[in-house]
Amino acid sequence: MKVFLLIISLFICSITVSANVTLPKIFSSNMVLQRNVLIPVWGWADTNEKVEVRFNKQIKTTKADRNGKWTIRLDAETAGGPYELSIKGKNSIHIENVLVGEVWLCSGQSNMERTVGHSNNAKKEIASANYPFIRHIKILHSIGSSPEYDLKPADWQVCDSTTVAGFSGVGYFFSKNLYDSLQVPVGLINDCWGGTNIETWISRQGFESSDEFKEMIAGMPKINFDSLYESKIQGSKSRIEALQGTKLKDLNASLFKEVSFDDSKWPALNEPQLWDKESIEELNFAVWLRKTIVLSSIDINKKATLEFSEIADEDITYVNGIKVGSTYKWDKFRKYNLPAGLLKEGKNVIAVRVVDNRGGGGIQDDAADLKFKIGENYIPLSENWKFQVESVKTVPNANSLPSLCYNAMINPLIPFAFQGVLWYQGESNAGRAYQYRKAFPLLINDWRQKFNNPNMPFYFVQLATYKTGGNSNEGCGWAELREAQTMTLSLPNTGMCVTTDIGDPSDIHPANKQDVGKRLAALALNNVYSKPMICSGPTYKSMEVTGNKIILSFENIGTGLFSPDKYGYIKGFEVAGKDQIFYYAKAFIKGNTVTLFCENVENPIAVHFGWVGDASDCNLFNQEGFPAGPFRTDEWKTVTKDVKYKIEKL
Repeated sequence: MKVFLLIISLFICSITVSANVTLPKIFSSNMVLQRNVLIPVWGWADTNEKVEVRFNKQIKTTKADRNGKWTIRLDAETAGGPYELSIKGKNSIHIENVLVGEVWLCSGQSNMERTVGHSNNAKKEIASANYPFIRHIKILHSIGSSPEYDLKPADWQVCDSTTVAGFSGVGYFFSKNLYDSLQVPVGLINDCWGGTNIETWISRQGFESSDEFKEMIAGMPKINFDSLYESKIQGSKSRIEALQGTKLKDLNASLFKEVSFDDSKWPALNEPQLWDKESIEELNFAVWLRKTIVLSSIDINKKATLEFSEIADEDITYVNGIKVGSTYKWDKFRKYNLPAGLLKEGKNVIAVRVVDNRGGGGIQDDAADLKFKIGENYIPLSENWKFQVESVKTVPNANSLPSLCYNAMINPLIPFAFQGVLWYQGESNAGRAYQYRKAFPLLINDWRQKFNNPNMPFYFVQLATYKTGGNSNEGCGWAELREAQTMTLSLPNTGMCVTTDIGDPSDIHPANKQDVGKRLAALALNNVYSKPMICSGPTYKSMEVTGNKIILSFENIGTGLFSPDKYGYIKGFEVAGKDQIFYYAKAFIKGNTVTLFCENVENPIAVHFGWVGDASDCNLFNQEGFPAGPFRTDEWKTVTKDVKYKIEKL
């Protein structure tokens, strides 16, 4: 009898669990819904279960289909709130503090993911962030071998000084400009992943529709990630154990922080540098770093500070066996003050336990930021560090494979309504920039088709200034990627933010996200929200050869061409004759044109502007302050033309 009652009880519980109406995780309290369009609300329930949705003054009902899926489209709403969104089936769900306004999807790689906390004047920006009508949701990193139907758990956050540090910097500064102009709520869906290529964000169906990529996607294997991970972990362990000469299971990591520990047999690596450029390669793991410094009897009585540039992703730092600090954010500068009496005359040991959760691990950024301050003097800590891998938790570099990020991070959003897309990506595709001419338009059209919005605004950031090597005479993949981005403007309802003037040649992650957000907002305000303004810089139109001179004409000149150089020198231009050898050209503005000439080129026939990774010298603008984008008038030396995307071996 007891067994029978238990079975009945379990059966009733199973019915109750299966009957619960559920929503996808993009719906949570504090969210923003898109105004002036039908508002899709969807979820799952029992087959044929009646579902009622209430929002503002609306009440709509439907039934779940035979697969348990249900969808309701609420009538369009004007900007406002806060409201409650209620869903009722055999259970009830209440989502509170919901606003209606403008929603934008922010996607791409690390420069979109880079946070407000890592932007210029971060402390000031964070302290002044009081925008309760700006909301943000960070979609967690995930991959899928087939299209997923829900996201990993995530929540919408209200913008204030306690939350904004983790917002997308580009997205936040875009939203501030939008809100200040429109005075309506703004929602940001932060759906990006540092280091990803464009191919992982395109659906399989998108590739299958493309002559350029359909053969590639046909060769994409079906992946069992569980078995793949286990195989990868075992292979990585074997490689690391051979490198270190020790079995991982035999390590006693608790001793690694101690001064007395002998690390003489440990291998060494250079820091700061991403580990994927070192002998430990692409792993995600826990690693100990050790470095010994020698101090005098005078030094040990001085105030001491240990400073690190960024560490990907987490660290616990010890000096002479004593913990002096820890940080659990990859993009935060570390500064640890050492307690008095900790340092000793002679040898002092710095030990850092680093946990790398994803992407390239290690101490990053400038060597000058890695130092030991003793009194008023600095001891550099760059270059040679002893290391020992404590444990391996590798994840294959699957976010570089086609469609996997789309499957797990974009597909679950369909059919959520939003106004448009902000895209900042391309660094990972610079090596095959020519093919980006096909890949980028393919992604835009793919997403427009998937979200059933063929005219969806799509605004993107052109690659910023960066010292990548290459030039006009050698060829430059970074420049060719910018060219591919410019060519994508041929698609309707697209816009590009040029950033050659606001990058940082020494940092692939420039901290000036304020101007990037402002320029993207200008595109949206002008094109979407009927706020007429100049929103882009001069773009090349045509050229005329007159003797040994070339005269260039431009579009989008605003109220006129301009250079901030007090002598009127225009930099960044090169010219070449039929020998295809480029020389720097002298350039000056004449009316709405630019005239070029070079003593080394008697009969010029081609022009380059900013055809180099570090294009920060370029100084042609319109009067409104928008820079001219890099361009060329020829098709010579296209160094990435024959480089095609291939599926990486896992």
